Amino acid sequence: MKERAIGVFDSGLGGLTVVRELLAALPGEDIVYFGDTGRVPYGSRSREALEEYARQDQRFLLSQDVKLVIAACGTVSSVVPYVGEELPVPFLGVVSPAADAAVQATRNGKIGVIGTIATIASKAYGRELLKRSPGLTISERACPLFVPLVEAGWFGESDEVALLTARRYLEGLKEEGVDTLILGCTHYPILTGVIRRVMGEEPVLINTGKTAAAAAGALLREKGLLNPRAAGGRCRYFVSDRTEDFARLAGVFLSRPVDEVQRVDITAY
Repeated sequence: MKERAIGVFDSGLGGLTVVRELLAALPGEDIVYFGDTGRVPYGSRSREALEEYARQDQRFLLSQDVKLVIAACGTVSSVVPYVGEELPVPFLGVVSPAADAAVQATRNGKIGVIGTIATIASKAYGRELLKRSPGLTISERACPLFVPLVEAGWFGESDEVALLTARRYLEGLKEEGVDTLILGCTHYPILTGVIRRVMGEEPVLINTGKTAAAAAGALLREKGLLNPRAAGGRCRYFVSDRTEDFARLAGVFLSRPVDEVQRVDITAY
């Protein structure tokens, strides 16, 4: 069981923020990544569609004999977190780890949350934050164009389109004085440079990929499922649409070649 891979799924490139942190923190672990690039973005889908997609994604990962499933998707983790309860292996979303980190980081009690339309409408982050600290002031903003920007490769910190979009979404949060900002979609840490250009250096940015990877490591240790290898983990990547575009952008983001990408018919699962 320890030698099995960690399974990670997301609607596209965003979950690679979790993969990048897993590679750094747990270099001996094998990883199977599925990006549902044929149906991205998830953030504008109905609850019923998200349920179906998440279950298909999970069934695919289980077919790869994984020992842990990570929903590296803020929308799935916020809107249909219960889909993980039916799995025969441990399941982890991104909301709770990010909420824990934000509560620890804030100094003035003003926390901002940005996410997809579905994530923000669910109020999941707000509930988790207030559960931990009822006196917090929570400001939430939907940023629906951020995911398409990332998927198109427009995430450089000097990209004019990305900067203009970020200013439209984030300047209100800056004026409200949030000192901690949860990047409530795993695509958003890829835009960290752009977000910093707008928000400045003051707010603590909570990288949901990083907090989820840390929680995964803790969960594997608790369950006695850590791979005993110190290094040498292998990553395999699967997508539901074009492999070439994914491999190119993923290689840029991960700063390592991404050669082994396979296309799967996710509707068969």
